[in-house]
This record gives sequence, structure tokens and C-alpha cells, in this order.
Amino acid sequence: MKVIKIDQVPKTPRVSPIFTGPVTMQALVDPDLSKRFLIQQVNFDKGVRNKLHTHTIEQVLIVTEGKGIVATEKEEITVGPGDIIFIPAGEKHWHGAAEGFSFSHIYVMSPESETTQVEK
Repeated sequence: MKVIKIDQVPKTPRVSPIFTGPVTMQALVDPDLSKRFLIQQVNFDKGVRNKLHTHTIEQVLIVTEGKGIVATEKEEITVGPGDIIFIPAGEKHWHGAAEGFSFSHIYVMSPESETTQVEK
């Protein structure tokens, strides 16, 4: 067993065209320890989100801080700490901080999942 304290995990800046601004990532489970799950916390600066994208395998988001939005092509839902979001494989979606708020969530997904950015 291993206990992970999020506030003790270093935040690493993540630069990618999928994000509209600054984010940091915290690897909560070392990939060498788990071949079945990627578990990371993503920390979005105020108003930052990722762009519309899909995954080849389902994804779970667990909101830990702030106020965020999770959206598909048809709806936008405001989420907060304690909310859990299940995103089916292939569903076009985006998620990130609500305007004027920072936002953090943990994501859980398969390391075999591939992400395709739909929005430019």
C-alpha cells in the first residue's frame, strides 16, 4: 500500500496545444507502479481549459478544487469539489476552469488511451 498526499507531489508545468493557457500536472501514481491506470491531478489557471477532444478509452475526472466546467458539444455543466465525471470513450468534450476561477481535477484513465484534439 502507498499513501499519496497531493500537496507533497511536485507540480510540473505542462505545455501543449490542447490547453488554452497555463496548467500544471501532478503524477499521483508512478507509471512504473501501475500498468493499468494513469492517475494525475491537472491544475488549471483561472479561465484556462483544454480544447474539444476525445479519448479512445473512457476517462474519469474527480474534482478536487475550484470551479470548473465540463462540456460536450451539446451541454456545459458547472462542477466543484467532490463531483465525479464519467466520460465515455469517443465522446467529444472539454473541461477546465470557469471564468475567474482556478480549477483542479484528478483524472483516471488507461495508459493505452489515445487523445485526439478536435478543436484547433
